[in-house]
Order: sequence, then C-alpha cells, then structure tokens
Amino acid sequence: MIQRDLQPTLLRWAGVYPVVTLTGPRQSGKTTLCKAAFPDKPYVSLEPLDTRTFALEDPRGFLGQYPAGVILDEVQHAPALLGYIQDMVDRDPSPGRFVLTGSQHLGLSDAVSQSLAGRTSILHLLPPSLGELRRFPSAPSDLVSTLFMGAYPRIHDQGISPERWLGDYVATYVQRDVRQVLKVGDLLSFNTFLRLCAGSTGQELNLSRLGADAGISQPTAKAWLSVLESSFLCFRLGPWHTNLRKRIVKAPKLYFYDSGLVCHLLGIRNAQQLETHPLRGAVFETWAVSEAMKMHLHQGLEVSAFHYREVSGLEVDLVLQEPERTRLIEFKSGRTIDASWIKPLQTAKENLSVGSAGQVFEPILVYGGDQQQVRNGVRICPWDHLEALGPVFGL
Repeated sequence: MIQRDLQPTLLRWAGVYPVVTLTGPRQSGKTTLCKAAFPDKPYVSLEPLDTRTFALEDPRGFLGQYPAGVILDEVQHAPALLGYIQDMVDRDPSPGRFVLTGSQHLGLSDAVSQSLAGRTSILHLLPPSLGELRRFPSAPSDLVSTLFMGAYPRIHDQGISPERWLGDYVATYVQRDVRQVLKVGDLLSFNTFLRLCAGSTGQELNLSRLGADAGISQPTAKAWLSVLESSFLCFRLGPWHTNLRKRIVKAPKLYFYDSGLVCHLLGIRNAQQLETHPLRGAVFETWAVSEAMKMHLHQGLEVSAFHYREVSGLEVDLVLQEPERTRLIEFKSGRTIDASWIKPLQTAKENLSVGSAGQVFEPILVYGGDQQQVRNGVRICPWDHLEALGPVFGL
C-alpha cells in the first residue's frame, strides 16, 4: 500500500493531543493509514456486532483492555465510548493514546465536539490525490483513464475493475449506511436521487428540482443530500461573496469527491465512453475541484474555497482565498487552449480587483492538455501538473 500524504500530519498531532480523530468515506484508506502510522498500537474495529456489543454494554471493561491506548475503527457505531475516553485522557493526557476513525462525519463530529473538545485533533482522509495515485505501480497516466477510474485505493492496489468495484461500493453503501442513518424504505427512489445528484455535479444546486425529478419532497431531498455529504460522497461549494455592487448568485454548487463514482452513477462503463460523453467537462471539473480539497485536507489544512458567478453569466469554477492573495481558477477538459477560456478569468480579475486594495487576484486555467505557459496574465497549467500551482492547493 502507498504512503499517504496525511501521515506526517497525523503523527504530528498524535504527538500533541491525547486523541486524534480521522474521518473520511468508506474505503478511503483510513484503517491502512492508522495501522501504518501506529504499528505498535492495538487495533479494534467496531464493525463486528459482538465487539460493538461489548463496547456498548461494558465500556469501562472494553477500554480497560487498552490502558496505553488503541486504534478504534468505525467509532461512530459506539459514540457513548467517547465520554469514557474523555475520562481516561483527563486522568492521563499522554499524547497519542487513542486513534479514532469514522465514516459518518456529521454524527461523529457532533459526538467528538461534545465529549472530546480540546482533547482531539480532527483530520480528514479522502481517496488519494493525483500525486498519491502515482505511487501505485499501475496508476493511470492519461486524463480520461484517471477520471474514469477515480481514486479509491482498492481499485489501483488490487487491479479491480472500476465498474465492478464501484458497483459493489454503491450497493453496499445504499444497503448499509442509508438504511442505518435514514431508515430509507424506498431504495429505488434513493438510487434515483443519487444518480440525479451525479448528473448535477459541477452545477448549481437546486434541491426542489432534484426532489421533483426523484419523486420526493424538497425536505426529503435535503435530508438525503445531508447523508451523502456526511458520508463524504459529495460536498457543496458555496458562492463567493464580495462588496461589488453587482448582485452575485447565491446558490452553492454540488460536487462529488470521486470522479470514478460519478462516472459509475452516470452509467459510463469505460474510459472511451467518457471521452465523448456530454458531461465530460463536468466530470473533469469535479475531479479538479476535489483535487484542491484533497491537497488541503491531506495536509491538515482548512479549505477556503468558493465558486463565483455574476447575474450577467460571468463565472469562475473555483476561488481559493488566502490572506493576501485569491486564486481564480477555471477548469477545461479540452486539450487545445481556446482564447475564450482566458477572457472570463481576466474579466473576473478586473471586476474583483475594484475596491479590493491590498488583495492580489491570480487567474489560473487548468486544462486537459500538456503545455504550461502564461498568456495575457493568465497562468495555464496542465491537468497532470497541479502541484506546480504551489499554495493554491495547499502545498
């Protein structure tokens, strides 16, 4: 298995806090990372029912087996344990005693914030970034294959067909997590909703339309989307707010964390099909935005990311804000640079610079080709050289 970029950060905070908490989607590599980072620490999964029952019925006895600490996997199944862990680390706050992992972000984060506030560092592990994928011997080298295969580690580590593995992943996710969290009775409607969300990736979110198309109410659509987000399948990218007089569209955009999962949900069954698919551009944008998220989160950094759109139609796919510099980034899957791609970035920079003294706006175009250049003040970056963007992606 490859070394993950998050490992040094995980070890660093385990040297400071008595508890570190690692969240992320199922099968993103959390267990493998924790075992690699802490090879001498006992490991216990709370997935098996007998282990979970022991932990719930006799938490003191369960934790008493590990006085020096333990890796507790899928701890969201036994949130009551956190209160007992709090008591243990208050009596002995030695750094790195407990390593907790979980796959349901919102519920786990709520429990952690209530019981372990000030005692734990919370980190997030997503499927590997492009730089991490390259550590696999059989990593894809072209753009379309990279988008189609996605980044879940087992696909690349074990050479499993993306179509087969992602199909099993969706079926397992629907059967287990959704039933557990939402008590969904109509799995067909939820599957329809999930696929409609995939078809809306890279677009402004309209819950009323999504609900109507799936045959469910808007409140139900909102609840179901919250579960997809809490399970790290997708996320919302909020709008950029400025002091400009022009009214900015306030709707967030919807993205998935994994382009391979999007392709599977869209019915794309091979890389050649994606090559000419009408949503290829949206899939590429989804992949690129998720790369930005990964390259921040896998270093333990917060992401200050937005999208920008004016009523006039002018828009920028991704805005990354830093204290004195803001990156305006547009994503195009085409392999040949078109002058029309550059003009919106120039205009957005001009508009946003008005009344923003002291703030530098840097326009960047990431595209599906292989030429790196600067044209009319816009930095142009090939899809496979994202690391050249430096602090844009948290490097």
